[in-house]
Amino acid sequence: MTATLAAIEAPAEAIEGRSPLVLAIGRLRRDKVAMISLAVIVLIVAMAIFAPVFAAVTGHPPNEQYRDIGLTPDGLPRGPNGTFWLGTDDLGRDVLVRIAYGARISLLVGVIATAITVAIGIALGLAAGFLGGIVDTVLARLIDVVLSVPFLLVAIALVSVTGPSLTVTVFVIGFFSWASVARIVRGQVLSLREREFVEAARSLGAGDTRIMFVDVLPNVLAPVIVYTTLLIPVVIVTQATLSFLGLGLPPPTADWGGMISASQNYYTTAWWFIFFPGIALLVTTLAFNLFGDSVRDAFDPRADRQR
Repeated sequence: MTATLAAIEAPAEAIEGRSPLVLAIGRLRRDKVAMISLAVIVLIVAMAIFAPVFAAVTGHPPNEQYRDIGLTPDGLPRGPNGTFWLGTDDLGRDVLVRIAYGARISLLVGVIATAITVAIGIALGLAAGFLGGIVDTVLARLIDVVLSVPFLLVAIALVSVTGPSLTVTVFVIGFFSWASVARIVRGQVLSLREREFVEAARSLGAGDTRIMFVDVLPNVLAPVIVYTTLLIPVVIVTQATLSFLGLGLPPPTADWGGMISASQNYYTTAWWFIFFPGIALLVTTLAFNLFGDSVRDAFDPRADRQR
């Protein structure tokens, strides 16, 4: 009998104290797709951080135009060679170095704009779902209004007034993306605000602010984390799209959307000019999306994880 009780208690002790976050991290570590995509993300981050090293090794600053050795006698970009490993662009600049510096822009905008989006969405979603009443009504209608605004038209109008810049790009993306996060958080909070632990905290004299951020927020973080990992690639593609349309960063700043836009007239004669920036954008967004899918599955142990 003693041995049987010990066998029953041992697994319980092993499981005790393991939070959903710890369990999710354990599932991620066993997920090959998650680990491969995370390794790719780390390599892309390293490329962005060490972009000046690429420039130093090749001897080519990102905005330096090599019209003599970087362009053919006909004025066309040169293909990959020993001097320019990934070829040159239409102005004779090193494509490899500009891709590395473009990674900085994409990751910077992706992280900052996503952080702004999530922060605003969490704050307003918590307030709407927990406080209810007129606050919920006003914020819910505000969420509907923001979601109905034509994003590109507003971006074009704003850029035409202020001019393209990194600040405008981050502001536009962050401001028009928070509503989706707020809607997710509001729905989760509405299902939690009448739970016993909320009533217990209120009976102990805790205020609304403390209950929202100490008791309720940790219980809605899982879907927010999942949405955040999936939002970063969306922001990166959005920034590249704005740059492609001429609404992103002003030249000569190196960014992938601008490079793809500049290569439109050369795709038949200089394939590398559009191919390598396009591959960089594709690999980055694919890695973030695959990792985001793995994070979603890790927080949902019931999901079908046949890989």
